[in-house]
Amino acid sequence: MGVGYDVHPFSADGSTVLVLGGVVFPGEPGLSGHSDADVAAHAVADAILGAAGLGDIGMHFSDQDERWKDANSIELLARVAELVREVGLKLVNADCTVVCERPRLVGSRKEMMENLSVAAGGPVHVKATRPERLGALGRQEGIACMAVALLEEVSA
Repeated sequence: MGVGYDVHPFSADGSTVLVLGGVVFPGEPGLSGHSDADVAAHAVADAILGAAGLGDIGMHFSDQDERWKDANSIELLARVAELVREVGLKLVNADCTVVCERPRLVGSRKEMMENLSVAAGGPVHVKATRPERLGALGRQEGIACMAVALLEEVSA
């Protein structure tokens, strides 16, 4: 079992798009990051890597490496799933909670779950909660996501 967490601030660059769980949210401010800053994909990837004992997303996709500049985080999650399969493990399930005042995720959760599940190689559930105007997330300075993942050995 592994736990993942990611947080990114909103970008001051008005041309950045918001991507969560591989879904683009038009009209919403984007997040600042080296990749597309998809906190849901990053948190799930970290949870999976942790469960496999394979470090964290920064070890595999460093923000100091230009290869990952503007990378699609769903593709990074798919690569994490490959790494896990290479060591004889597979995802049983993952659960993540996105923490933000906006956007409302209710209309996009199904698509987010589908995108994350396909990339991760197993079921990923997505929930959302609001920070109720408390702290940096409540002031809409960014978005965070927490995730847990359960892996099992692949039978030969």
